This record gives sequence, structure tokens and C-alpha cells, in this order.
Amino acid sequence: METCVLKNVGRILAMISAGIMLPVAMMGQAAPAARGSSSNDNPSRSDIFLGYSYLAPKGTVQVPQPNGTVAPFSYDAVNVGGLFSGAYYFNRFVGIQAEYGVHEWGAQDRFSKSNIGTEGNDDGFQTISGGLIMRFPDGDITPFVHGLVGGALVDGPDHEVNKWGIDLTAGGGMDYQTPLFNHHLAIRLFQADYEYMHADWGPVVYGGRANINAARLSAGVVFHVGSIEPPTPVTLACSASPESVFPGDPVTLTATAGNLNPKDHVIYSWSGAGASGSDTTEKLDTSSLAPGEYTVNCNVKEGKPGKEGLKPWETASGSAGITVKAFEPPTISCSASPSTINPGDKSTITATGVSPQNRPLTYSYSAPSGTVNGTGTSATYDSTGASPGEIPIACNVSDDKGHSETANATVTIAAPPPPVPQPTPEQIQLEARLALHSIFFPTDRPRIDNPEGGLVASQKGTLTTLATDFKRYLELKPGARLTLSGHTDVRGSAEYNQALSERRVATTKQFLIGLGVPEASIETRGLGKEQQLTTDQVKALIDQNPDLTAAERTRVLHNLNVIVLAQNRRVDVSLNSTGQQSVQLYPFNATDALTLISTKAPTPSKKAAEKKAK
Repeated sequence: METCVLKNVGRILAMISAGIMLPVAMMGQAAPAARGSSSNDNPSRSDIFLGYSYLAPKGTVQVPQPNGTVAPFSYDAVNVGGLFSGAYYFNRFVGIQAEYGVHEWGAQDRFSKSNIGTEGNDDGFQTISGGLIMRFPDGDITPFVHGLVGGALVDGPDHEVNKWGIDLTAGGGMDYQTPLFNHHLAIRLFQADYEYMHADWGPVVYGGRANINAARLSAGVVFHVGSIEPPTPVTLACSASPESVFPGDPVTLTATAGNLNPKDHVIYSWSGAGASGSDTTEKLDTSSLAPGEYTVNCNVKEGKPGKEGLKPWETASGSAGITVKAFEPPTISCSASPSTINPGDKSTITATGVSPQNRPLTYSYSAPSGTVNGTGTSATYDSTGASPGEIPIACNVSDDKGHSETANATVTIAAPPPPVPQPTPEQIQLEARLALHSIFFPTDRPRIDNPEGGLVASQKGTLTTLATDFKRYLELKPGARLTLSGHTDVRGSAEYNQALSERRVATTKQFLIGLGVPEASIETRGLGKEQQLTTDQVKALIDQNPDLTAAERTRVLHNLNVIVLAQNRRVDVSLNSTGQQSVQLYPFNATDALTLISTKAPTPSKKAAEKKAK
């Protein structure tokens, strides 16, 4: 039983590792999510959870001993293992869930008083259960609760056979949609459950019923499959034709609803300015209306009769304006440029009014948020203080007889981009400490017959420090990558130097992998003798080298041509997340600096030559 359970744990942990690395590797290819959007706008249809889990059971069984006494067997060890679950959601909030858990005795075993001196508890549990789950999506955070019923396979006390029994689970947790991943992957920050298990060994064990109360804590990754599209809201547009009439002229009112469900009942209603009726088209009698501006309101309700108390009806409303005129009032058109602005920006509002009687016209403007300044045919809308969204700008024109007309222009205020996640203090310190140094090689090393050679002791030390800091940095930014770029000096053919630069980056990469840096986090490229550092560039690097005294700098500059060759036998290192490049300072004070500077390939030692001869 123990071997089987451990194998299951291994399989689950391997699946968790694969589930994490695959989305990280795909991040460079996936398109970024739109600004201002959230994964919970359209929550997933199905969720698959893979996690690591701790189980702390409490329960006792009285077990007969060979000497005729009875001793308690306690399930009180901390058990570790894996947890797998799948959930299918009927709607945004409610779904069904199936769960499989496997836990084995862990290193935190605590012996009961009666077990002191024994081998300890060999607790092991497998659970299979199903039930209801409810989630509450809110931005990038999704809390959830669930209740499950199923069976538990419990390790028998003192080498008794394992038994299946009842398993009841109740608890909840929280998922986080991290910006580092796309919308198909989330992190389960925690899942905390109370779990009750019951197993009965019958007459074989005295008091052979184990009533186990357990606390379980899990965390892992959640894969999202499919999505639940939000219901399309009902829309309603109302119109009046004609919009401007003399008293007594008929006006046709029309309501046009969109996104209706043909299976539901629809009710229309009209109000305002004497309008009434329940049809999509109604006639408005204007004979009793005095000259002026009127608003007719329309409303539509969609639902199932008799269910108002159980399910809210979908509603929409609109309005249409009617002008009853004593004589022809002025007309106006209105526009905004630009029609889309950022918060705090301004837009020019232009209005054009016409009076059939050529009466003098006065303009005015208003907006529900922000401010509009201007009294002529042009005004300025200032969006300071207004919330993102569509802002209707009302443009009004009136003549000296009190007749007026209004038109509307819409200015859309774009939503601000989401805040850029700020690095943690530890990340800032680590990036400052993660000084990238170029790795230098002796002449013509590594060779074809020894592709793993060429790294001298000082450069291995540089790579060891780099690997330590970068592995910690990966814990903070899992998507970070190192790029290794190999170079050679100008001697030799282009083909030979290209192959030599590729061997140098391959040797550097394998050394870092040997120190525990993931292979997927390293990119390589061989540049041969392209992109050479010039004599002036090398001289500038020597002048900036803080490790050289004035006298040493003078001696180095006397051999500048040799140093230029040595400076180009290197592998540069860059960090993709910050754009940081290696400093390219030459290790003049390293104990093996003369080996690196020499223009001749190092001669193998006598011992190495004898070993090669064998």
C-alpha cells in the first residue's frame, strides 16, 4: 500500500511540475491579455486542480496486543501527498466537483503514549468523493466553498488490512489569476478543508471503528477549460416620427428591442407627454400639448409570467424627444473631436444651429460629469474628474423667442491602463546584486575533441555566483531567462570561429545546468567573430576597470593588441526581464589571467596527455 500511494504522489507531483512549466514556456508566444480585462469577466466552464497537500488526522482504534492487553492506535501523523479535482460549472457560480486525494505518512509522525518505542504510525489515506462547489469570481481573485461525499481507503492499524469507509469533506479556498500566466492557468493559493473519515474493521479489532477528524491544507495550480459567456442584456431603442410637429399633428412612437429570448414573454409600456399603450408602435395625439419640448419614455420587460419573485425579469428602457412648435424652432447638430480621449484630456465640441426665421441664436452646453466651457458654436469639454466611459455632451441652441433645440455628442473616456506590478524589495535587491559578468576563454578553447573543456577556475567561480543568484531570482520571476552570446577573436576562418563560439556557449550552458539552473531558462547563440569589440571599446573598458591600479593599467595598455584578442574570447550574459547586459570587464587580477590572455592555446598537462594517450 505504501509503495502504491507513493507512486501516485510522484505521478501527481510530476503532473503539477509539467503544468507549471508548460504555461511558462508558452508565455513568450502567447498574446498579452487586453488592458483592463479580467479572467473572471467570462469565468471558466471547467476547472482541473493539481496540488500538493498536507493531511493532519485525529482518530483512535483500540487494537488487541499479543500479550492480551488492548492498546490505542492513533491516527495523528502529518501526512503528505497530492490532491486532484475536476469541477464543471452550470453557471457563473454553481457547479459539481469530483476529487481524488492520496496521502501517506510523513516525517512529522507523532507517537501516542501507547505507541512509544514502536515503529510509529503508518497512516495512509486515499479518498474519492464528489459534490457541489460554489465560487465567487471577483477580478483576479476567486474564493470558493464546497461540500463532498465519498469513500476513504484507510490504512489498517497494526498491519490490519486497509478498509474503505465513508468520507465527508467541507471547506473552501481561493484561486489567484496571476498576470504572469494567461487565462488558462491560475494558482490555488490555498484550499483548507475539514475531512471526516470512518472505517470499520469489525470484530478483528476491538473497538474497530475509526472515526477520523482531519484538517487538510492544499495548494497548487488550476487549469481553466472553456468559458461561460455572460448573458446578453436586452436593449431598447425608442424613436418618434416626426420629432418636430405643430400641435395636433400625429406622432408615431416606435420601440425596437434587441437580444430578446423568443421563449420568454415580452411586455412593452409607454409613458410621458400623454403616451400610453403596450404595443411596439403607438400613436401620440399632440392636440392637447402646448408648444414645447416633451419626452416620451418606453420600457420593455422580458421574463416568464408568475416567476417575478423567483427570477428577476430582464428590463430595458429608452426615451424619445418630441418638439411641439408654435412656429419652426431652430435646429442644431453637434459633434466632438476627438471623440475618444484619455482621462484628464480635452475635446472640442462643435455645434451648428439654424433658425428658419433667422432669429439670433444662443448656445449652451452641459455634461453629466467633467466640465464644458463655451457659449458660441465651439466649446471645450474637460474630462478632469470624470469616470471612464461614454459621456453624453448636450448641445443646446435657443432663439430670442424662447424656442430651443438640443443635440447630443458622445465623448468616450478611455479606461486607464492597469497599474504595472511593482517589484518587491527582495527582487530589487536581487536584480542589483545579480551582476552579470562575461565569461572568458583561453585561445582556441574548448576544442572539438574536448567540447566540455576551456572553463578556467576563475570563470567557474563567476558562473557559480551567477547560478546561485539567478535560481533565487527565478522563484520571484519564473519567466526570467538568461541569454548566452558567444564570441571569438578575429584569427581563424569564419566557419571555424562560428563553431568555436557555439562550443563556448554550450560549455557555459552545461556548467550552469550542472549548478541547478533550469535548461528552459537559458538561451544561447553563437556569433563567431561578428560584433567584435573594437580597440577603442577595449581601451575604454580598461580605463573603467576598477580592479586595476594606474601602474597596472599602463602595463595593460602597452599590450593592447593582445588584450583586444583576449577581450573578444568571451561569452556575454544578458537578463531578459530587465535587459541587463554583462559588464565585459576583463579579470586581470584572476590567478589564471595569464592563461586567458595568452594568444597561444594552453598546453595540456602531462597527466592529461597521458590520460588522453590511453
